[in-house]
Amino acid sequence: MPLHREEEPLWAEAVRSLAVRVIGPVAASIRFAELEGERRSFRFVAKGGSLTVSASDSISACVGLHAYLRTAAVTSVGWDTMLPLNLPSLPDSLEVREEARLADAYYLNFCTFSYTTPYWRWSDWEREIDWMALHGITMPLMVVGHEAVLQKAYVSLGVDSESVREFLGGPGYLPFQFMGCLDGFGGDLSQLWIDQHAELGSRILSRQRELGMTPVLPAFSGHVPEGLAPARVTQRFWQGFKTSFLDPTDPLYRKIGAEIARVQISLFGTDHLYAADPFIEMLPIDTDLAYPGVVAESILAGLQDADPRAVWVMQSWPFAYLREFWTHERVTAFLDAIPDDRLLILDLWAESEPQWRRFTSFGRKQWVWCALLNFGGRTDLVGYPDGIVTQLEDAILPDNPPIGIGMTMEGTRNNPVLYELVTDLAWKPVTDINVWLDAFVDQRYRVVHPNLRQGWRELLATVYGDKNVNIFPELFRGIMTEKPSYSPISDLTTLRRKLGSALWYDHARLVHGWELLLISAESDRTLAQGSLGHDLAEVGLSVMLRVADRFYLDVIESSLIRKEGSLPQITKFLRLFEDLDLMLATRSEFSLEAWESSAAGWAAAPEQQGPLVDNARRILTVWGEPATPILDDYAGRIWSGLVGGYYRERWRIWAAGLTDMLRHPSDACEQKLDALLETQARDFLMNGVGRTSVSESDVVTQSRLLFDRYAHEKVMARNAASSYSEQGTE
Repeated sequence: MPLHREEEPLWAEAVRSLAVRVIGPVAASIRFAELEGERRSFRFVAKGGSLTVSASDSISACVGLHAYLRTAAVTSVGWDTMLPLNLPSLPDSLEVREEARLADAYYLNFCTFSYTTPYWRWSDWEREIDWMALHGITMPLMVVGHEAVLQKAYVSLGVDSESVREFLGGPGYLPFQFMGCLDGFGGDLSQLWIDQHAELGSRILSRQRELGMTPVLPAFSGHVPEGLAPARVTQRFWQGFKTSFLDPTDPLYRKIGAEIARVQISLFGTDHLYAADPFIEMLPIDTDLAYPGVVAESILAGLQDADPRAVWVMQSWPFAYLREFWTHERVTAFLDAIPDDRLLILDLWAESEPQWRRFTSFGRKQWVWCALLNFGGRTDLVGYPDGIVTQLEDAILPDNPPIGIGMTMEGTRNNPVLYELVTDLAWKPVTDINVWLDAFVDQRYRVVHPNLRQGWRELLATVYGDKNVNIFPELFRGIMTEKPSYSPISDLTTLRRKLGSALWYDHARLVHGWELLLISAESDRTLAQGSLGHDLAEVGLSVMLRVADRFYLDVIESSLIRKEGSLPQITKFLRLFEDLDLMLATRSEFSLEAWESSAAGWAAAPEQQGPLVDNARRILTVWGEPATPILDDYAGRIWSGLVGGYYRERWRIWAAGLTDMLRHPSDACEQKLDALLETQARDFLMNGVGRTSVSESDVVTQSRLLFDRYAHEKVMARNAASSYSEQGTE
């Protein structure tokens, strides 16, 4: 008997609307039903063009819909999948039923809202929310529009509106302001931005809740405008930036926390989950063992004054980042000061630095196993899928297992295989990574092809194949995004070891993987319009990073022999930047111009674009000020415009002074280089770079040109994996 719409679950229309956006008009006929069970679960069956998806809840229904597409249509939905799929009909499928292993799936990091999403509009967020739902995300962090909350709350507490905007700073750095890392950095915030993002935030939250998600919203953690209580604040420092922190015993602390929560509830509603990280990368201002507990009590008191059901969501990152301070005794005292039902811990980097092992699964506290995946949203291909699987399975075994799985990457749109793997693990174990990878490849490209499968096997054996590799960005990632210096010239042994440390795999196998993907794209160029085009660019740039390292060493070695800059090697080195830039320009996701245009689009008029574009350029390069290079290139991207413009120009300046350095070595040469690079950085922030224009459909041609010119160039000799891991961080 046909299922009538009035008999469907309340969530059915929201999921059906998503299905239409993803699949096309044929999805309008999908039927949805309730599925009873103790765990989140789904069931689907399709016959004669009719599909029924039954589920325990709306997110499980979305996962079930995606599982149907992956099995019956051999199609997964990724960030770069061309949508809608426009399936002509709904393929038949035998009945499939699955239950989730973990109750929840957390997603996003405060940093992601600076490194990936700061200039997104509703169309970007709508697609991202659909991706979240299809991948089973139940608890997304959501900070869009929080600046409106802070403005309204602080105005009600007596701070004038303009002073609040100055306190908030530039639009590209707002998430770091929300974490208490910055005061007023990056330019004043326009009222237009605040108003527009309050509206956008409300729309995002409405859609997330409509699909059954429980968003996590920001909370007060002690960071205040200095003028609010100038005699009662303490100065703290993060990466050279000064901020003002209110003592948690001050009655104003609780009052501010409650007011911010109340305003937020009035603007955006609440799901009773609040993110606050008062010790994110800064030591507590008081080293007394009980002090962190006092901070916790004040944070919770303010939240509960506004929302009696409030639960504090906190990252475990301080315990790893400042491990010497956060001893077992100190962490235990801190956690014991918080009621068990009022805290949810995100074990932020559990695939590499699991804190649950140190602290016995955090006692009786609820926690989420999270994969950090990258720092700064960098473009490099790196990861260890096998390690992710092993670490999660180990975490599930103890007496207090995680209630969920999470992805807390600092930036998205990179290494998509890792995101697919983590979200799959929430539902079922992966017992054979090779079998899982073959299915991932088939579904990603919507075709079963031995070359594509083997190409990815080569990636798994190289850039995704070494457990000793640490993704921490302060470790060497390649000379291309390294700030030029003459100091390495004096110690070639150390330089060779440093360059070799980035090559923990067999380079020839990575090149072979690139070739197999390229041959497949050349045989069917329509594949390159979507996911395969992205992957060609990502694998190609990863090969080129190692070739650039080799060319750089060639410049130094040949120049040392001649005691002057070797022009042929310098020309070859700099040309590589130009050639790679041309390939990257074929894909908008690897384009500085696209990033800048997205930022500029939020300005009301052309003359108001300056601060927006400045923020967009600054955070990827100097991060802070050119004269204080603490975070230089932390979020470096291998993007067109940066590679052929900003990075190439830095190395051209370096090469121009190389002869003088070799003939008359002195500190003055290094000082002159630093001064020139600072001037170049300031010019870039003001004027940007020249534009490169290549048809987006031409990624295959540009990849072939790049492959034929550089794939067979020699690279550094491989170092033992242990030499790389020796550079690891605690």
